[in-house]
Amino acid sequence: MNTDQVTRTFIEYFEERGHSRITGSTLLPPPGDTVLFTTSGMHPLTPYLEGQPHPLGKRLVNVQRCLRTTDLEEVGDPTHLTVFEMLGSWSLGDYEGPRSLRWGYELLTEGFGIDPGMLHATVFGGDEQLGPDTASLEVWQDLGVPVEFTVEDNWWDNGPTGPCGPDSEFFLWTGDTPPRSTPTQDDRWVEVWNHVMMRHRRLDDGSLVPLPQRNVDTGLGLERLASLLQGRSSVFECDVFDPWRRLVPGLWPLDESSLRLVCDHLRSAMVVIGDGVRPSNTGRGYVLRRLVRRALTVLWRDDPSRGIGDLPDELFLHTRDHFRQENEPGDVRRVLHEEEHRFRTLLERGRQVLAKPRFQGSLSEEDLHYLHDTHGLPRELVLGLREG
Repeated sequence: MNTDQVTRTFIEYFEERGHSRITGSTLLPPPGDTVLFTTSGMHPLTPYLEGQPHPLGKRLVNVQRCLRTTDLEEVGDPTHLTVFEMLGSWSLGDYEGPRSLRWGYELLTEGFGIDPGMLHATVFGGDEQLGPDTASLEVWQDLGVPVEFTVEDNWWDNGPTGPCGPDSEFFLWTGDTPPRSTPTQDDRWVEVWNHVMMRHRRLDDGSLVPLPQRNVDTGLGLERLASLLQGRSSVFECDVFDPWRRLVPGLWPLDESSLRLVCDHLRSAMVVIGDGVRPSNTGRGYVLRRLVRRALTVLWRDDPSRGIGDLPDELFLHTRDHFRQENEPGDVRRVLHEEEHRFRTLLERGRQVLAKPRFQGSLSEEDLHYLHDTHGLPRELVLGLREG
């Protein structure tokens, strides 16, 4: 299955079970949300998880584009992307966790054809505030799926306060041997779907109180599942990256790690720009700036003549269409080109400043603060220039 087929299968499965499809939002979270970007499908639904009636009912399903800055350092491994899509289903005070898990098992094994023997589950094992999630455990035991108890790995929250709850996760075996060990002991078990029993609110003092209703919030990484169904070794080999893997190596010969980072960061930057963000030194704009500059730093390491202008229109169009955006590719290219020009200018100024006698030895924290405050040279840029 390609990603479009995976999405269609997922949506139709839940629609057949009374879920209404809702339109996914942009990467920009709703007003009042403290995060910079939408990091999960539940962000736009927070008011409804807290009890406000949703106009389309108590059972919902959608596909939501997400961005996680916490994963930036992980990008390049087989499973992490900066911008990705999350397939989600919700029960807003309707059915509870056991039904959601049984449906999830049925969809994975019958809808997507995954061998049940390749599945493993994890369940919340309890802590000083709540006991173990025995209801989920009983489902897995009844289905014959091996289970591992964890604590922190099976607790989901949206920050230090707010809606939260225990979760149960589906893992798929990706090794070339029969399944062995457990998800926490062997990283060949890859998480594909998280089912959160979101029925608590954490207060400022750390205590838990019940939400007005007992919800279920699930999230399944589209690219991750698609790559596994397609027998690929990483998310960068699933079909959404086909144009990138076909075109970029001919422009810029890169090793696999560098190719993954450059494709991810430039593709993610296109999506962020398409959702209305522009480069800046703070907030969302700084995340965008970091993405572009990290990609350019890798590109220029071997050949400073490489640039955004090398990218063919096909990549801009494919990215826009896949994420259902309406921006003009030329506008996105222009923003990237302007940021590239600013970065080249900053690099040149940085080299001139660092060539001064004062900065020839090791740099102290005072030096780094001075370079940032006086010359606008971020720490990571200074250290990168010194290493180069």
